[in-house]
Amino acid sequence: MNSPALRTRELSRRFGRFVAVDRVSIEVAQGEIFGFLGANGAGKTTMIRMLCGLLRPSGGEARVAGLDVYKESEAIKRRIGYMSQRFSLYEDLSVAENLEFFGGVYGLDRAHRRRRQEEICAEFGLEAHLGALAGAVPLGFRQRLALACALLHQPPILFLDEPTSGVDPQARRSFWGLIQREAQRGAAVLVTTHFMEEAEYCHRVSIMAAGKLVALGAPGELKAQHAQPTMQGVFISLLKPEAVP
Repeated sequence: MNSPALRTRELSRRFGRFVAVDRVSIEVAQGEIFGFLGANGAGKTTMIRMLCGLLRPSGGEARVAGLDVYKESEAIKRRIGYMSQRFSLYEDLSVAENLEFFGGVYGLDRAHRRRRQEEICAEFGLEAHLGALAGAVPLGFRQRLALACALLHQPPILFLDEPTSGVDPQARRSFWGLIQREAQRGAAVLVTTHFMEEAEYCHRVSIMAAGKLVALGAPGELKAQHAQPTMQGVFISLLKPEAVP
């Protein structure tokens, strides 16, 4: 059996007395799209930042790509792709210059970098925007550029923190098509979202509330378990005050 892409056991993070992530245990396979759902402040981004090696946990265990988040955080950063909640590229550089820069950051040699840029621009439909400043292209294409930069080094694990926030529904569907293709190639994709309809695109979803994991399973399983026709209904039923542990 293949080793999981990542595994956590009672992973926690506190900020003073505030518990942002409370003993969360999950396991994600290669080729799986795994969703973190929850309202703002539920702990989704904190969870992602710990798994990316950007934030040290307060307790529990976690291994990402076989590496310990406490002892090997720098090695983890080289094995993953990360797209942050906010557009984090250089808006005063062109689309092509951003791709060139991040290819260098990931240590790709010039020939490999150029080849990957051509491949990913063709796949993501960025060719017509290569000369434009990243800050000037439409938001949907900025999101595509951010994902393209995260994928230049072909990481086995991809973390996407609310990647479709602020884009229109058509752009969201197109973006999810790109995500699904990466999973089909074997990448594990962890994505946070507060759009309940996006849960339907995930193989499995976890629903977080007040830092706790309150549900975990495939969308169809969760809808059947909670007798709801949509994930929105599941989410609402779980976040009733009496339903949150």
